[in-house]
Order: sequence, then C-alpha cells, then structure tokens
Amino acid sequence: MAALHSTAFRLGSVALSSRQELSFRRGNAKASAFSCSSSVSIPRLSFQSKALGGDGFPETKDSSLVVCFGEMLIDFVPTISGLSLADAPAFKKAPGGAPANVAVGIARLGGSSAFIGKVGEDEFGYMLAEILKENNVNSEGMRFDPGARTALAFVTLRSDGEREFMFYRNPSADMLLQEAELDLDLIRKAKIFHYGSISLITEPCKSAHIAAAKAAKDAGVVLSYDPNLRLPLWPSAESAREGILSIWDTADIIKISEEEISFLTKGEDPYDDAVVRKLCHPNHKLLLVTEGPEGCRYYTKEFNGRVKGLKVDAVDTTGAGDAFVAGILSQLAKDLSLLQNEDRLREALMFANACGALTVKERGAIPALPTREAVHSAILHSVG
Repeated sequence: MAALHSTAFRLGSVALSSRQELSFRRGNAKASAFSCSSSVSIPRLSFQSKALGGDGFPETKDSSLVVCFGEMLIDFVPTISGLSLADAPAFKKAPGGAPANVAVGIARLGGSSAFIGKVGEDEFGYMLAEILKENNVNSEGMRFDPGARTALAFVTLRSDGEREFMFYRNPSADMLLQEAELDLDLIRKAKIFHYGSISLITEPCKSAHIAAAKAAKDAGVVLSYDPNLRLPLWPSAESAREGILSIWDTADIIKISEEEISFLTKGEDPYDDAVVRKLCHPNHKLLLVTEGPEGCRYYTKEFNGRVKGLKVDAVDTTGAGDAFVAGILSQLAKDLSLLQNEDRLREALMFANACGALTVKERGAIPALPTREAVHSAILHSVG
C-alpha cells in the first residue's frame, strides 16, 4: 500500500516509484462475440433467474437503467501519436475505465445509467466522481478507498491510432471493492447490468463482482458482458482464459473482439462462424463480435449477420469498443424486443458502430464519447 502513496508523476516526463507494478500490453481494443456448439471448456457458475417472458427476459423491469460495474481510472494519453511512452513529450489526462466509459456513453446518448466501483480517496478519485456527476451518471454506488490510489494507465498511440498500455496498480482502489460495499438496491433496479473481466482478477473485488451479478440475475436483470482482455493484469494467460470463461454462461449479452476469440479458443480463426459458435451457450441472447472500422457481426439463436462500420480517420481508438457497447445497450434498455427483429437489431447496430467510429476521432475515451445528435448526423452523412 505504501508503494501507492509514494507515487510521484508529472506530465511531460514521468517519475514513478520503482515499487509500482508495471504492466505493458501491445494491441487494440474493439469488441466481443458468442454463439452455439460447445467444444471450448467453459467452467460453470450458475445463477437462478426469474420466469421469462416471450422474448426470453423477465417481464418485471419497467426502467431503462443500465448499471455498469467495475473499474474507473485515469488514462494518460500522449499529445503526439507515433512515439513510445519514453519519447512522448507530454500526456493529456483523460478519465477512463471500460465500465465507466459505457456508463458515460449511455448517459451522453440520452439514456439512464449508473456506475458501481471504487476509486481512491484522492484528487483523481474526486475528479472522476465529478465527471460522472457532470455527465448525469448515477454515482450512488461509487466508493472511495482512503488506503489506495486511483488506478493510472499510460497509453502509447501508434500512428494508426492503436494503443499500447502501461498500468499502475499495486493495488489500486478499484481492486479493493468489497461485497459489503455494494449498493444492491441500485443493482436490482436496473434493466441491464454490464461488467467486464478485470474485476475478476483479484480479491476482494472478484467476490464483489460475483455477488453483484448474482443479485442482478436473481432480480431479473439482463446481464451484459464485455471481457475486455488486458492480459498483463492477469497472473498468466491460462488464469485469464479461465477467469473470463468462469462467468461466460451466466451472461445474456456478450461483446467480444476478434483477438479475444482467438485467445479464448487458443488460436482458432475468429472470422470462422463455426469457431464463434463454439463460444455459444443456450443462455446467451446476443453475441456481438466487433471488428473496428469494418463494423460488427451479430449472432442470436434465430439469425446472424454483419453490419458495416463507418470509415473515419482514427486519432485514438481508446474507448471505441466501450462506445459501441454504450450504443447498443442504450437501444436495448429501451426495447429488448429488438433481439427478435433482425431489421431493427441491424439499425441499432448501425447506431452502435457510429458511436464507436466517432469516438476514435478524438483523444481519450470519455472526452470523445458522442451525443445522440452527433451519431444521427454521422449516420445521415454516411448514407448521403
């Protein structure tokens, strides 16, 4: 814990305690997928859920609230692309963390969202709480830890806008959320409960995550899962694969990227529908595979297909997958029957693709998330 308190940093040049954990990853972040036929070994974590209506979901939810659970942190994004972290002359401070990005994205699109997670009782933690408030995200479930710092991530931008990450958490406050700190009433009010896999890596947050998802499922809330693989944060590749798959079957909606499909299937072709269907479980209602500028693929029990993306000049792909998730969840929270109508689902996915595309045009995740008006304008412009 002392290592966290001895952290020092300054923009432009960075000095951090050698005792801080450093994690480095090369790659990009897009989305996620799933389907039917099971040769991938998936550990089972079973929850009981309420009786289902005609669309496969409980009929008891009148609200359109989406509750997002997990990490919120500070991204430091270089002001110049194409340079290593060491060579970057300066960094722009930007709020981030995949579940928080989704919560803000939904609110910015005019939807109703809440965030549950933990930050440090420090200046960055207070700043993040204020950003949620400014963006009309319910933060009743946010907690502050007096003994750990808010997580930091330094991001290198390649010339094509893709990223490399260096994380600082040893441990960070998001890892220390406890089950007793959960706002279960807020979770039970939701229409959709959204989460990733980073909150499964260490205790006590892992137990809090499992308890929160169980409370949601028991209350008839739709579960949405974006694994958002960050391999260096896990003890090993095998523990990451096992951890991600440990809650796979309980989700109703899953979003996954091509890279994550290859990882979970141990190198199989992510563009082969048969490979994608190995990750399917009967509980799943929708599996989405995001492909960056190419758009996305969708799989339900009744139909599957592809929706093209919008072509834009990418500046920073940070948060693009989260913007996509915000786009589709904002539509589903209003009307889950989209899942039974392929034409309407395709329209919703075109909207989600546009959300992702607009986000890569600016630096940072939350600052770049679009409004509903901007998304509709971009769609009209692309059609025109």
